[in-house]
Amino acid sequence: MRNISADRPGTIGDLPIENRKWAAVAIFTALAIASLDTAIANIALPAIAAELHSTPADVIWVVNVYQIALVATLLPFAALGEIVDHRRIYLAGLLLFTLASLACACAWSLPTLLAARVLQGLGASGIMSVNTALVRFVYPGRLEGRGFGYNALVVAAAFTLGPTIASGILAVGPWTWLFAINIPFGVVAMLVGLKTLPRMPRAARFFDFVGALLAAACLGLFTLGVGSAAHHAPLRLISIEIVSAVLLGWVLIRRQADFPAPVLPIDLFRRPIFALSTATAICSFAVQGLAFVSLPFYFEDILRRSQVETGFLMTPWPLVVAIVAPIAGRLSDRHSAGILGGLGLALLGLGMALLAMLPASPHVSDIVWRMAICGSGFGFFQAPNMKALMSSAPADRSGSASGVVATARLTGQTTGAALAALCFGLVGREGATLALVLGATFAALGCGVSMLRMLATPRAALMS
Repeated sequence: MRNISADRPGTIGDLPIENRKWAAVAIFTALAIASLDTAIANIALPAIAAELHSTPADVIWVVNVYQIALVATLLPFAALGEIVDHRRIYLAGLLLFTLASLACACAWSLPTLLAARVLQGLGASGIMSVNTALVRFVYPGRLEGRGFGYNALVVAAAFTLGPTIASGILAVGPWTWLFAINIPFGVVAMLVGLKTLPRMPRAARFFDFVGALLAAACLGLFTLGVGSAAHHAPLRLISIEIVSAVLLGWVLIRRQADFPAPVLPIDLFRRPIFALSTATAICSFAVQGLAFVSLPFYFEDILRRSQVETGFLMTPWPLVVAIVAPIAGRLSDRHSAGILGGLGLALLGLGMALLAMLPASPHVSDIVWRMAICGSGFGFFQAPNMKALMSSAPADRSGSASGVVATARLTGQTTGAALAALCFGLVGREGATLALVLGATFAALGCGVSMLRMLATPRAALMS
């Protein structure tokens, strides 16, 4: 295996500035369309069900199969990227995602749409699995924080603006446009990426296909189980899916415990900073999942706001994230991620608690400044945490670390959305308030975990 400097992996930091800028355009464009696709399909489900003559129970699989294919293959693709080059995985994923988007737009039945969505999820996984590793390689060490700030901005904005963008598209065209719009952006990102994305050093080892299958089955069943719980499936079915995921995870850990570079990066989780940063990421994205499932119901059912008003009231969160994330990224180049992340999650928790305590008939400004606090906390946390997680891994394990970043994000979002659904199932329309309180609790937990990194730093330095 080649030895690569953690600060300047390979020679990528020596890329001409213009090439680096265009490489960043390719990376963030592909990430934006892949992230948006996880958020916009929900809005189109009623229209898809009506046109394809499907039941709500059947059409929900348009979302489920994409999510399962995406989450299940993140770690295998990330591990494969270290062996065959992150650039190849990224471009292959982008090509598959673009072609699958065309297939989704041309689907004539639910089975053909589901097949296309599986391929689209696999393509999105190829993009997201190595995305953070590419950012680390394209931006030299002194600019890492800035690059991760832009990355956090793209993901947060795509996830939060997705429903609004989808509603706008559906207001002027059919549901197929939601998938067709990916095609021109995918083609542009691919053409730019082919010319500007750097080739990276490759690890001299074999790919563990058995480990990859175990990891995919474990994460796929976990995602399926969480989704089943969110849709109030029979308890027996949920138990079988979750218990099977746990058993497969146990087998995977036992099998790969002594591997130097396992598909499930056990070696990286032995590093305190890496493990704590991953746990903090899951907490923060669980808060985001709780918020963006519950808030529309909160605004419309409890505060009696219209659908249009709800869209505008959701805007301050991503808008403030867009402002704060790049700033936090630059600060992370000079200050501790433990402190920055802890402060960000404390703000996020405060904002969620304040939203839960809104008066019965709040003024618009009362909602806006609370949403702005949530956005500032979320934006302030993400880039420093991403940098801490990536920089705590050796450069030759950047692919696996990148896979963990994406897996933590999607696992947190999926868990948060399922918990929000559970809150509604427990207490009805008041479930939105309960979900916000639960989100504040997750943020407080994440804040505590983030601060623990201050104690773990000396030990982590010895391990690096």
